Amino acid sequence: MSKTINVYTTINSPLKIVWNEVSKLENHTNWMHDAVKIDFLSENNRGLGAKMKVLTKVGPIRLYDYMTVTEWVEEESIGVDHIGIVKGKGRFKLEKIDDNKTLFIWEETLKFPIYLGSIVGEFFGAPVLKLIWKRNLKNLKEIF
Repeated sequence: MSKTINVYTTINSPLKIVWNEVSKLENHTNWMHDAVKIDFLSENNRGLGAKMKVLTKVGPIRLYDYMTVTEWVEEESIGVDHIGIVKGKGRFKLEKIDDNKTLFIWEETLKFPIYLGSIVGEFFGAPVLKLIWKRNLKNLKEIF
């Protein structure tokens, strides 16, 4: 079983400017509270096939999240497969609201391993992750 978490926000900036920030994967630690460090495991650090090792910290839990970019549509979406300890899929989607506003949607479907509580960990962890990711989106908005 996997748990899907959705968060979204409206950013008061044009889609192109928001895309220019979120497409720089190396900058995600600037606004993602839970992403401590990003190391690229591929020659490319953007676009399809980019591979990352992300040191992630949620409360006392620190782990490496290995991801591969599986979707990259310019000024529209970035999708990843989580292929490490926590497995699943993640996706950022950007939608133009008007010339000066962008809707940013973040969706993650994650499967926790047994030692992180498996289904029980997903059930109790989802609200915590949702709060963290809402905070991340607040941090992202503050960049603009």
